[in-house]
Amino acid sequence: MNTQIKWMLLGMLIFTMGCQPSKVKLSKEEARTIAKEAYVFGLPLVLNYKTFYANAINKNSGDYKGEINNISCEARLYTPEDKAIVTVNSDTPYCMYWNDVRSEPIVVTVPDVSSNRYYSFQFIDLYTHNFAYVGSLTTGSKKGTYLIALNNWEGEVPEGITEVIRTETGIFFTIVRTQLMNSDDLENVKSIQNEYKLETLSAYLGEDPIENPFKDFYPEWVEGAQFTEASFLYLDAVLQMIQNPNESEIALLERFKKLGIGTERGYDFDSFSSEIQEAIQLGVKDGFTSMESFIAETNKDPLGSSKIFGTRDFLEKSAKENYNFDNIYLIRAVAAHLGIYGNSALEAIYPTFLVDADGNPMDASKNNYTLTFEANSLPPVNAFWSLTMYDGKSQLLVDNELNRYLVNSSMVDDFVHNEDGSTTVYIQKESPGKGLESNWLPAANGPFYAVLRLYGPKKEVLSGEWKTPKMVIQNN
Repeated sequence: MNTQIKWMLLGMLIFTMGCQPSKVKLSKEEARTIAKEAYVFGLPLVLNYKTFYANAINKNSGDYKGEINNISCEARLYTPEDKAIVTVNSDTPYCMYWNDVRSEPIVVTVPDVSSNRYYSFQFIDLYTHNFAYVGSLTTGSKKGTYLIALNNWEGEVPEGITEVIRTETGIFFTIVRTQLMNSDDLENVKSIQNEYKLETLSAYLGEDPIENPFKDFYPEWVEGAQFTEASFLYLDAVLQMIQNPNESEIALLERFKKLGIGTERGYDFDSFSSEIQEAIQLGVKDGFTSMESFIAETNKDPLGSSKIFGTRDFLEKSAKENYNFDNIYLIRAVAAHLGIYGNSALEAIYPTFLVDADGNPMDASKNNYTLTFEANSLPPVNAFWSLTMYDGKSQLLVDNELNRYLVNSSMVDDFVHNEDGSTTVYIQKESPGKGLESNWLPAANGPFYAVLRLYGPKKEVLSGEWKTPKMVIQNN
């Protein structure tokens, strides 16, 4: 065999070896541990991808909002037919859209809004951190223009920019909430929504657009995958979209690569032996069990939501001070599982009723319930409050004959009040009677939970001075 042929064969061998997935020595114990870590770390990113895929990629999803970097608003309230987001809010019509600032920043302009109307732009990165807000409680009700850029963007800030906002992920989600005062107010909300403006920086400057060179992989969403090892396929796709991971997480991400997560070849469950596959599946179950245990231990804390939504910095502080955790991953995963895209505490908190006053799960097919606010003790807020009903199985709004999914502060004047000045909300599947229907929150015919949203909670709420009422079981 001549020398030229030897070198040719050697080159082909090297090329072939380079194209093969790298084989990583992995014990069952290590695979299980890494799978648990990856599941807890990754669930928020996976659930975020679910929304991203439905809103911005799959035009046939039923929840498609439009192309990236285009505002999509709806002057309507959410109903049980809206299934893309669990534990959804139904008292502030939404604008929802996805942004990509990897090539260039975007510029968001907001109009003057009446000071008695709540509105907010909530900016959520791929990790589900609320990295910034624009709105009545944060930047005020006056007109403003905001530039949003990656942390490492070093371009020149043009004139007319009110504030520069930084994000650690180039792709992020924006949720805009505009308060609806009553059923006759939809046209006013629509007018405000029409004045919200989004442009790329080049469009804002009147220049040619900058081409986006990124070629992302968008695996088709399969419902239920978020509860299994199949979730790692989506985690892998999201990690590929993050160019500059947080330095504190690089070592952890390197461990995930032993399962193929975040690698060039990608996650491939079928490439593992049967015993490693079983270990991965057990690790995922371990991760979900740790979440369930945390929820069981903390579900009676009325201020729980104020501790698990926020910026990365806030979550790091909260994890340490409130739960003595070394990292944020468990509380972030629980937050995404229970109510993804919850607001940060100063914007809103969510006392959540997962059990009744005796600590038992609630089931309206078996019992009726009441929630009573003492006289002069309705929730103290700077904006408004609402109490919303959810099906315990689907985590969606509950279909009912009144098409009423919540009661809120705008309905107070219509409530029937008790003789002592207190106010009772009747939470049951059937009407409490015509005379009390104004106070009725129709419940699911089975397991349910309810969320009390407090927008702009006052100091006495955040300090715990104001006490959340109990969900009290009543005899049918």
